[in-house]
Amino acid sequence: MKLTIERAALLKALGHVQSVVERRNTIPILSNALLSASHGALTFSATDLDMEITDEVPARVEVPGQITAPAHTLYEIVRKLPDGAEVELSFDGDDPRLTVSAGRSRFNLPVLPAGDFPVMSSEGLSTHLLVDTGDLMRLIDKTRFAISTEETRYYLNGLYLHTVVENGETKLRAVATDGHRLALAEMPAPEGAAGSPGVIVPRKTVQEARRLLETAGETVELHLSPAKVRFNFGRAALTSKVIDGSFPDYARVIPRDNNRVLIVDNALFAAAVDRVATISAEKSRSVKMAVEPGRVILTVRNMEAGQAVEEVEVDYEGEGFEIGFNARYLLDVAGQIQENTAEFRFADPASPTLVLDPADAGVRYVLMPLRV
Repeated sequence: MKLTIERAALLKALGHVQSVVERRNTIPILSNALLSASHGALTFSATDLDMEITDEVPARVEVPGQITAPAHTLYEIVRKLPDGAEVELSFDGDDPRLTVSAGRSRFNLPVLPAGDFPVMSSEGLSTHLLVDTGDLMRLIDKTRFAISTEETRYYLNGLYLHTVVENGETKLRAVATDGHRLALAEMPAPEGAAGSPGVIVPRKTVQEARRLLETAGETVELHLSPAKVRFNFGRAALTSKVIDGSFPDYARVIPRDNNRVLIVDNALFAAAVDRVATISAEKSRSVKMAVEPGRVILTVRNMEAGQAVEEVEVDYEGEGFEIGFNARYLLDVAGQIQENTAEFRFADPASPTLVLDPADAGVRYVLMPLRV
């Protein structure tokens, strides 16, 4: 194998694929990226056996071929080469190393046979959707913060992507929950989405897909099966296993009859919560909200650090009550609100609270209260 490629194109492709590769691997081949050179292009592949990323870049290929090389090392070498450099990659059977040359720099990297590299099958991906890139980014951004990190309930360690039919309209919906909070975002379903399988996309896959969306074109191809999901971003593609489990019936926890409506300036509220939370106990981060007509009094008490109280003006005219929340959860939701105001809908201090974004009717957030 022998080829020449521009540094910028090489760095971009390596940046896409190397992030999948775990820093520590018990299987040596999984520390490597597969390099395949043919027909004026160089294709990279990397996998952790649950997810695979491929990316293709133009290259001047003199001798086609395949080999695997250490992904992180190759990325760091290319990253440190000067801008505008022409990089030559070469490998022949006489020297069991990949040679990386640019200007006066020359590196020799150990390789492993391309035939040993595991390739993820794309069979069975029967559902094919064409999704607007901006819409898919919105679904991910509005929900991924609520994905659980607890391994015990593994079926919550991902984003539940599925279709629903409401009032005769089919919607593509993303839902994430960790049992303490829930985030839901939806959009009109693209053509062909009706009847597609609901899948739980793993947290790591969601993160990688979101990163690749930054450089994607106007649309992304989404391929689904009950076992796998594949995102096509043009030259780059991400294929992943989905979480094998049943996502809980989340619709049961979304409040329907919360009739105590509070509207607040989102930025002022978030800043106040952030200030009083400075002295909260790290474990619970509990903030008490005393809701009264026209105002909310935020209070945090910590036996060691003292007490913080702050008052925020709100639009509320009902009966007064007190309710507690995790400050981090309040701030996470506030970070998703697009415009100036946030709408809180309460039932009672022990029931889930619904948070809405007046500027985006397609999102809903649910927060479980804490005892205060």
